[in-house]
Amino acid sequence: MGDDLGDEWWKHEDKSDASEVEEETENEKIPAEKTKTKPEKRKRVTEKPVKAKKKKNNEQKEETLPPRKETENEQSAKPKKRRKKKKTITDVLTTSEPKPGCPADLQDLATQYFKDKRSVIEQEELRVQDSFFLSSNDLTHTLASYLKQIAPKWAKIQKQHTEKSSAVLLIVCSSALRTIELIKQLTSFKGEAKAVKLFAKHIKIEEQVKLLQKGIIHIGVGTPGRISALIDREGLSLQALRYLVLDWNWRDQKLRRMVDIPEIKQDLMKLLESGVLARCKEDKVKIGLF
Repeated sequence: MGDDLGDEWWKHEDKSDASEVEEETENEKIPAEKTKTKPEKRKRVTEKPVKAKKKKNNEQKEETLPPRKETENEQSAKPKKRRKKKKTITDVLTTSEPKPGCPADLQDLATQYFKDKRSVIEQEELRVQDSFFLSSNDLTHTLASYLKQIAPKWAKIQKQHTEKSSAVLLIVCSSALRTIELIKQLTSFKGEAKAVKLFAKHIKIEEQVKLLQKGIIHIGVGTPGRISALIDREGLSLQALRYLVLDWNWRDQKLRRMVDIPEIKQDLMKLLESGVLARCKEDKVKIGLF
C-alpha cells in the first residue's frame, strides 16, 4: 500500500493524458485521411461534368447541323445563273434570211482550209480564181432550170460524150437522201443522158468501180467522200468533166449547208485538190454553185 501510495500519482495522470492525446491525434489522423480521400471524390465529381459538357457540345453541334443543311437547301433552291449558250448555225439562220452562195464564199473557204495545211507555193496552186466559176443560183432556180442556164448546149454535149469511167457533169451534195432527190429533179434536163448515184450506202466501192469502167455515164450525183474515193481508185476519171455543180444553198433539218458539216467540208476540199482545180486552171472545168 505504501509503495502504491508512494508512487508519483501525477506521472500516471501524465501518461493517461498522453495516451488520451495520442488517441485524439489518432482520431484526428483518421478524419484527416478521410478528408484526403474527399478530394479524390471531388475530382471524380468534377470529371463527370466534363463528360456532360462534351455531350452538350455534341448536342449543340447536332443542333447546329440542321440549319446548315437548310442553308444548303436554300442555296440549291435559289435559281442558278445560266451560262449563255453559244449560238449554233441553226440559231443564227432561223433569225436571218438565207443568202445565195457566191464565188467569194468558196474562195474564202478554200483559203482558210489550206492556210495551215499547205505551203505558200501549194496554197497559190490551190487558189480558187474568179475565172473558175459559172453563174450562181440566186435561189429562184430549180436544179433543172439552173443546169439549162449553165449548159445550154447539153443535148449536143451528151451525144458527143463517149468516154467510159468519166462523167461530163458532176453534182456534189451532202448525203445519200439528197442525192436521190437531185436525180429525180434531173428528169426534165438530162434527156437521154445516163445519171448514176455516187454515195457509199448505195453500193460497195469495188463494185462501183467495175460498173463505171464498163459503161458510159453522163451525169454523176453523189457525196464528195465517195467521188474522191472513186477518183483515188481510178474508178472515176476527170478527163471528160466539164461542169462541177455544188449543192451549195441547200440546207438540212438543222439548217446546215453542205460546207457547214466538218466531214463534208473536208471531203469537198479533198475533191477540189484531187485534180478539179488543176482542170479549172486549164479552163476545162467550170464550177457552179446551185
